[in-house]
Amino acid sequence: MIGLTGGIGSGKTTVAHFIEECGFPVYYSDDRAKTIVNDNESLKVRIKELLGEKAYDENGMYDRKFVANKVFNNNELLQSLNGIIHPAVRIDFEEWVSQQTKYLVFKETALLFELKLNLQCYKSLLVTAQDNLRIKRVMDRDNKTYREVQAIMERQMPEKDKIRIADYIIYNDTNLDDLKEQTERVIFEIE
Repeated sequence: MIGLTGGIGSGKTTVAHFIEECGFPVYYSDDRAKTIVNDNESLKVRIKELLGEKAYDENGMYDRKFVANKVFNNNELLQSLNGIIHPAVRIDFEEWVSQQTKYLVFKETALLFELKLNLQCYKSLLVTAQDNLRIKRVMDRDNKTYREVQAIMERQMPEKDKIRIADYIIYNDTNLDDLKEQTERVIFEIE
């Protein structure tokens, strides 16, 4: 398994799509987590016990905004929530891996280094970009303010620390053609 990561706005999802175009499967941890918190009934019960009934809206769907506001400045609550969600995602990932036939599989996750998941990987691949570019991308994509994006970035591991421990680094500071070329080069090196 190859761990694929990058901070918010780095372009890791774009790189993941390029990896798929090269014929390798990618497990999207964040997307699967969003599905699991809505589909897994026992998980729903545990999340409601932790955060209250408002963690889910009137349609029974996970209220990401409510949850984010509740845990954003409460590290203990965030750790408890992660302690509920991350094991369920790990089980889902293991089931997904068992269904794959390619010799290389990629796990895309924003918190690869923060959760020390890189220790379970054969290699780690970091997608990075200059902070000002990342901020602009997220502001444009998610309609967030500069301060909102900056607050998110401040809660993530600093890029310099990720660069120091990553096995492979893709710099997403130029254009899509360059990004695709770098991705293909890294996959060739890993193979």
